[in-house]
Amino acid sequence: MTVALMWEARAAEGRGADLLAWARAQHLPGEPLRRETFRAPQDRVLVITWWDAAYDDVLPELPEPAAGLVTRAVHRWRFEAVPD
Repeated sequence: MTVALMWEARAAEGRGADLLAWARAQHLPGEPLRRETFRAPQDRVLVITWWDAAYDDVLPELPEPAAGLVTRAVHRWRFEAVPD
């Protein structure tokens, strides 16, 4: 089964580039099948990782950034792939 973990944060005012650089520099213990990083208006950063795992498996996730880097707690979602 493929599980996708989504991690999304909103940077503090004027810190969008810093948050993006921070997220890209985070190394996970273990190698996902795939990892993509996105940015959006309002200095939001999204990281999606794909894993060959069961839905309930314990998987490595990006941590919370330092409080001064973000405006709120990180949002996290977990999805499982659905066959076509």
